[in-house]
Amino acid sequence: MGIETNPTREADDPRVYFAAERTLLAWIRTGLTVIGLGFVVARFGLFLRVIRGDAGSEDGTHYGSTLIGVGLVLLGSTAIAVAARKHQRFCARLDSSGGRSTPAMSWPLWFAATLAAVGVVLAAYILMRSNG
Repeated sequence: MGIETNPTREADDPRVYFAAERTLLAWIRTGLTVIGLGFVVARFGLFLRVIRGDAGSEDGTHYGSTLIGVGLVLLGSTAIAVAARKHQRFCARLDSSGGRSTPAMSWPLWFAATLAAVGVVLAAYILMRSNG
């Protein structure tokens, strides 16, 4: 005697959608944290050069931290984009089984897409500023 689940009743339960939205928002927070950490790591090499007093020299000592930081920024952006896509697919599947119709792109999805794009722009900015 297992527990039977009715997909139609599950789709009608608003807690399922709210749980999915909380999961998306948790991934957005995680992605933002990784993006912030990446920015700090990318700028840490420059900070060390300023502390040493050779901020004007171009000896390339901060490129390692820059590349690691850019990698973290891109990782955070990717996490946000993938989470938004998975949320969109889940909600579409939930909507198709329950007969409800919701907008194709809800506010959290637009927000996540914008944050992912801003993260990619930030990574490009960090790379451009480190080379010039």
